[in-house]
Amino acid sequence: MKAIIEVAGKGSIYKTAAAQVAAARKGRAPDFHLSFESARSLFAELTPARLDLLDTIRRVGPCSVYALAKAAGRNYSNVHADVGRLEELGLIERTPQGEVVVPYESVEIVVPLARAVA
Repeated sequence: MKAIIEVAGKGSIYKTAAAQVAAARKGRAPDFHLSFESARSLFAELTPARLDLLDTIRRVGPCSVYALAKAAGRNYSNVHADVGRLEELGLIERTPQGEVVVPYESVEIVVPLARAVA
């Protein structure tokens, strides 16, 4: 399963829901979708540091926030705040032991460009 993060219009929720239902009917786990109204808001939430944390978690496996901060070479307080926000966004989860984990094999970020004026 992958996470698809995109800049999408207000009506895109219906297209996403239809795709998830179709995947479920075929017996596949539907991909996780996260939409933002603009590229500016997307990259305000998904900073390079937060994207690096997702990669670090996938590389080291389930771990505590302290171990993640150490593996990432970052300040614990900053990692703790970033983990909290990534958890709110649904991009990381906690195991029953309280460790953080990324439940997705990949993350795709889709930022459509404006249409060319003819």
